Amino acid sequence: MSTVPITKHGAELLKEELQRLKSKERPAVINAIAEARAQGDLSENAEYDAAKERQAFIEGRIADLEGKLSSSQVVDPTTLSADGRVVFAATVDLENLDSGEKVTYQIVGLDEADIKESKVSITSPIARAMIGKSAGDVVAVEAPSGVKEYEILEVRYI
Repeated sequence: MSTVPITKHGAELLKEELQRLKSKERPAVINAIAEARAQGDLSENAEYDAAKERQAFIEGRIADLEGKLSSSQVVDPTTLSADGRVVFAATVDLENLDSGEKVTYQIVGLDEADIKESKVSITSPIARAMIGKSAGDVVAVEAPSGVKEYEILEVRYI
């Protein structure tokens, strides 16, 4: 099985969710199933059916998180030494050469990507265009509205 990169922060979030599911959600759904069973006839018991569906979802999510964590390679951006090049987990300041708009993105794994938090997936077109480049380089990104060019202003490992 190949390893999947994930930032230290992303791994911590997955571990927190896993812990919450195992320590709070799983016991709560087990109690809900027990209460629904105590009501008698299970064939027409909507509470029982809902609790069993919730249990299946929780167990599936637990298995999914455990699989992701076991196959992940945690990357701490503060320990990177990439000589100013854009690599996984780097934070990059860019300037759109057409509009002059400045943006900042951190390159993260698929599960961590959130454009609202300026985190782009390693598989996104903009991240793929930046990988290996340094400050001062210009990258062309294929966007639905056409090719956009960005200048890399700064590369940080924070």
